[in-house]
Parts: sequence; C-alpha cells; structure tokens
Amino acid sequence: MNELKSETATTVHGTNPALQSKRKRLLLMFGLAIVVIAICYAIWHLFFASHSVETDNAYTAVEVAQITPLVSGPVKQVNVVDAQQVHAGDVLVVLDSANAQLAVAEAEANLARTKRQVRQLMANDVNLAGQVDLRSAEKHAADADLTRLRAELDKAVIDVKRRRNLVDEGGVSKQELTDAETHLREAEAAFKQAQARVDVSVAANVAAGGARQANEALIGDSTVENHPDVQAAAARLAEARLNLDRTIIRAPVDGVVTQRAVDVGQHVQAGGRLMSIAPVMQIHVDANFKESQLREVRVGQPVRLTSDLYGDDVVYYGRIEGIAGGSGSAFSAIPAQNATGNWIKVVQRLPVRIRMNPDQLAKHPLRVGLSMRATVDLDAGAHKSS
Repeated sequence: MNELKSETATTVHGTNPALQSKRKRLLLMFGLAIVVIAICYAIWHLFFASHSVETDNAYTAVEVAQITPLVSGPVKQVNVVDAQQVHAGDVLVVLDSANAQLAVAEAEANLARTKRQVRQLMANDVNLAGQVDLRSAEKHAADADLTRLRAELDKAVIDVKRRRNLVDEGGVSKQELTDAETHLREAEAAFKQAQARVDVSVAANVAAGGARQANEALIGDSTVENHPDVQAAAARLAEARLNLDRTIIRAPVDGVVTQRAVDVGQHVQAGGRLMSIAPVMQIHVDANFKESQLREVRVGQPVRLTSDLYGDDVVYYGRIEGIAGGSGSAFSAIPAQNATGNWIKVVQRLPVRIRMNPDQLAKHPLRVGLSMRATVDLDAGAHKSS
C-alpha cells in the first residue's frame, strides 16, 4: 500500500525517470534539428543565396503593334476577331476603295496630259529655232537693202549737186533738176524706210531669241520622262496608287489580335486605332528588383524564370537585356516629394528587362501580363552595360 502511494506521488509531481528521459530526447532532437536547419541555411546563403537574387514581382510584356489606317474611309470588311493568331502580311481590314480608284484614274490622266504638254514644249523649241533663223535672215536682207538704198541716196545727192551747177550755165534744164531733186527725196524716204526695217528685224530677232530661251528654260537638260512636271505628275500618281493599296490593312508582325475596335460599315479616320497585335513570340519579362538587390546585377547575366501559368514544372532561361533608367515612382505622373518634411523611406524597385528564348516560348507559349518568378545568377555571363 505504501509503495503504491509512493509511485502515485512520483507520477503526480512529474519526477518519473522514464518520462524525463523521453522529454530530454525530444528536446535534444529538436535542438539538433534547429542546428541542422541553421547549418543548411548558412550553407545555402554562403554558396547559393549570395550568388543570386530573386523576385516574384515580374510580369511578361511585349511591344504591342497598334493597327491604324493611313487613309480615311468606310470599312468594307473585317477579317479577324480578338484572340485570333495572325501572321505578318495577313489582311486584317479592307476599306472601301471607290474614291481611291477614282483618284488613281485622275492621276493617270493628269500624267498623260502633262507628258503631252512637255512634248508640245519640245516641238515648240524646233519651231522657235526656225523663227530665230527666219528673223536672222530677215535682218540680213534688211541690212543688204539698206546698203543698196544708201548707195542710191548717195548717187541722188551727187546728181542734184551736178544739176544745180549746170542749171546756171544752161547745161541742163530746170525740169531735170526738179526730177533729180524729186528722186533724191524718194531715195531719202526709201533709205529711212530701210533703216526702220532693219530696226524691226533686229527687234524681231531679239524677240524670237528670247522666246526660244524662255522655252528652253522649261525643257532644258530634260527628256519627256525626267521633266520636272512629268515627275511631279508621276509622284501624284504613285501617291494615289499608294493610298489605294492602303485601303487594305495588313498585319505588320506575327501575333495575336487584341482590343479590336472596328466593325463593318464604320467610317474610320487616318490615325485612329482599329486593333492591336501582341507579338507573343517576342515576349520579354520586366522584373522589378529592389534597389538593394541590384548591386551586382549586370546586362548579360543568365536568368531562371518560372511562370504561375505552368508552375515550377516549366523553366525558362533568359538573359538580362537592360536595366531601366529610373524607378517607376521617378517617372510617375505625380512623383514622390522626398524633399518635404513628411517623408517616409520606401524601398524602390527598378525594372530589369529579361530577354526570353523563342524556342522555349514556342514550346510553352505565354501571354502578356502573366506573373513570373525571376532568379538572376550573379556569377555567370555578365558584362557591364555602357
């Protein structure tokens, strides 16, 4: 009875040796586990963590192609819908081309008319050259006639002088003197008329030469095809044909159609956005690292990437392509006023652009805006960015 009471008292007061031994073993095992965990953490931090930086503040991004018309007009046909895969050159939208076709026809007619006008200018040059030669010949004829009439005038003057000397002596009659004087006056008039004809021929020759020079200024050093007027008309025709081609809107890149905002019958204006195309095979990752993580991050370092879409089963490998020139807050619409008295220090993040492997993207496609986890290897393949 006394032994039972003694055992009961020992159990009540917690002095059972077996229980104490078990408790010690548990405490020892727990302590050893903590030590092992601490050692493992130290090894991981020393050999692995200190040689890489990681962030889950990372998202896929891409330079989206905006589809905008270069000419205005009503929409005749829309060939795509949102989320549709397209290739570069595929027809997305067709605008009504009636006005553009009329503009092409008008430009073609204007080009043909301009070529005829240039040919006419070149034909006029031949005609004006003949006019110059004709006026030159007329001037020579007028000069010769003036020389002849000058000789006749000189002879008439001499005849009058002789007859005046002979009239007093009775050698000639007064009638002969009168006839000689009349002939002199006629010779003087003819001489003056010849002088006027010479002046007229000179003026006509100058006018013909000026007309030809003016015409040559329009066609000088050119043919019908390279004449400036013809080239200007050809440029207007090329512009009209280009506007006709622009009524068919094609995909500039391979990608996926997003944000379609155009329907058949809608009248679109040049420059208005119709839709966007996300070139998903050119996706990159924008990883926002803390400023304290960027001390050893350099362009060219390899990056291990996983996505929330596929989980840890799919690993992407990329490289750092560039580091942003400033944090997001620095370029925000209302930047932080750190110079004020109410300032609270916040750890900033800097976007780092990571180029992805196209082959891996083809095997495991991603879309824009998906969450990613990025781990940068600080020891391999780095070079300082300029």
